[in-house]
Amino acid sequence: MGLYHKRPTVADIRALKGKRTLSMLYVDTPDEAAAAAEAGIDMLSIIDPVWTPEMREAAGNCFVQVGLLYGELVTLEDYQRAAHRAMRVGGDCVYCASSLGTIKALADDGIPVVSHIGLIPSKATWTGGFKAVGKTADSAMDVFRHAKALEDVGCFGVELEVVPDRVAAEIAKRTNLVLLGMGAGPHADAQYLFAEDVLGYTRGHKPRHAKTYRDFRKELDRLQEERINAFKEFGADIANGAYPASEHSVPISDAELEKFTSRLAADYD
Repeated sequence: MGLYHKRPTVADIRALKGKRTLSMLYVDTPDEAAAAAEAGIDMLSIIDPVWTPEMREAAGNCFVQVGLLYGELVTLEDYQRAAHRAMRVGGDCVYCASSLGTIKALADDGIPVVSHIGLIPSKATWTGGFKAVGKTADSAMDVFRHAKALEDVGCFGVELEVVPDRVAAEIAKRTNLVLLGMGAGPHADAQYLFAEDVLGYTRGHKPRHAKTYRDFRKELDRLQEERINAFKEFGADIANGAYPASEHSVPISDAELEKFTSRLAADYD
């Protein structure tokens, strides 16, 4: 399962650049992390608020990128503390979309950092909203220059999101960054999707690059209906006295109950 019998390191991930394409999933729950590990997925992305020792255990030998939330973390110290905490829990790298200075400080601390180029959701206003980036020569050059700037401050990888596949191919030839592709065609070093898209329960807009392999939404809707019905039946049983029944209560022998009631009568009646 995964790349090795042990969890891969940054050096292992870098060594695979250009040799084979890695698989990567964004997961939210221990069940998803455990399923990804069992399935042999190479890399996981897990955001900091749900990054716990339980998630680390569930992720098995998957290489885990811990997402530091842009906007919730603000100062350099915020990012440093969060990054060190993420690594202490067992993260293999952190994702940071903050400034070049913040990223450099983390890298200078020896923390492996992945950043973001192309469509950056937290900064999409600068590139015209949630749409492809790099479709003109000028825009493609901006994406490339951003990659090189991140390389220069010490990033080891970047998420490359929603850029033309041929632009991604040219960038891949000219950077030592590990390119984690999301809607960037086949030339990235990893192919990265959200588990909710793969499993078919996307919340909100489903991106063009998403591919669905199972219809979990139908099953989750069925389970919710079953959940509601079970709760209704529980409430009805309480209302009509069917719950609790004798089998749900703790028994006491007649003799012990008689002793108890006798003492109550003597002392309190």
